[in-house]
Amino acid sequence: MKNKKPNAEQVCKQIEDFVVPRLRLSPIDRAVYFHLLRHSRFEGKVRVRFSIPWLAKGAGLCHPSVRWAVRRLAARGVLRLVERGNTGHLVEVRIPEEIRAAGIRRMARRPLSARRIDDLEGLDFWKHRALRRAIHAREGGRCFYCQRLLTRFMRCMDHVVPRVEVEDNSYRNLVSCCVDCNSVKRGRTGKDFVRWLHREGRMSAAKVADRLRALDALASGKLRPPAAGRGHMANPL
Repeated sequence: MKNKKPNAEQVCKQIEDFVVPRLRLSPIDRAVYFHLLRHSRFEGKVRVRFSIPWLAKGAGLCHPSVRWAVRRLAARGVLRLVERGNTGHLVEVRIPEEIRAAGIRRMARRPLSARRIDDLEGLDFWKHRALRRAIHAREGGRCFYCQRLLTRFMRCMDHVVPRVEVEDNSYRNLVSCCVDCNSVKRGRTGKDFVRWLHREGRMSAAKVADRLRALDALASGKLRPPAAGRGHMANPL
């Protein structure tokens, strides 16, 4: 049954071997995840209710860092937000085999002879030129934010969540955008930036809603680069 206590040793190994590298969890993400596991699954409970101050104190972190970590874990499917209210957040805490992006169940179903190292989640899309091109191709020649058509001389790469907040060079956090958007976005997150564009009269409400949906899809892993899954991207150089 899902509410039984999992094998803590096996869960910890799966987190280190699969979840951390594939979802590119930062040390802060890991600390928050383990603390929530400690007070949920390791005690035989699927869900846990918490406040940011309580979680920050337990993990030994500051409130903003914990808040961002919870958002990242939810976007990657590690947590599922059930309820948010005055009493705090109620979340479902998932173990590695329940996290779709970790791919543990998928690997278990495949014959050993058919398994390949094709780890899209573990690739650094900022470091390699071939992978940066895949990000540009995914956007179809348009700026991810303002949707203007781009030439190769007008486009650049942008971190949706700035690198000062999290070192995340995965396809979930990188987009192709125009130089103008990149220069005025600065330290804002992607969602804060498109809302700022709307307040400045540069983007309609309908387009803001569309871009917010696209950002949610990006964070959840639904906007994969076009060449993903065909093996040759796993070793781009």
